[in-house]
Amino acid sequence: MKNITPRTLLCAGCTALALLFASASPPALAQAKVVQTPYDKPKALIDVYLDDPAKLGAALYWLRSLVNPLTEAPYSLFAEDMNIIVLMHGTEIVTLARKNQERYTDVLQRMRYYADMGVKFKVCGLALQDYHYTPEDMQSFVEVVPSAITELMHWQNRGYALITPQVPEKKLSIENIR
Repeated sequence: MKNITPRTLLCAGCTALALLFASASPPALAQAKVVQTPYDKPKALIDVYLDDPAKLGAALYWLRSLVNPLTEAPYSLFAEDMNIIVLMHGTEIVTLARKNQERYTDVLQRMRYYADMGVKFKVCGLALQDYHYTPEDMQSFVEVVPSAITELMHWQNRGYALITPQVPEKKLSIENIR
């Protein structure tokens, strides 16, 4: 049998103590897991009915949040792989009137960008009448449909997911609440 020296005992004690502290320390904090859901080609109907045309910019972020991630890696879908309709029938239709294009330049540029990608922008014909507009008053990328409600039913019956942008009044900044 080997002689146990004080140095060997000290090393063994230090090792045991280190193992004890290592096992007693709190577990490392886990972080969120990033997943890549295998999405099918989207069929979406975005129903926009706003009480203030100034909210349209915020509502278009819902469209951006749908289209942009799907056209970028890892999905890299082509625009022709997506069937997306934006149906408008509230106060926001004034942004599409050609006479108002200078006033709503920013949102019009964003809508044209997505229209060029194949997103369809449809406006309720009944709402047009309420605002005393005609199809000729609208931007060239707009399609006028007879009624927003019948249009909603039509596309939902064909399997389109209904997305309704929520645009609450923003009271706090992100910096103040995070």
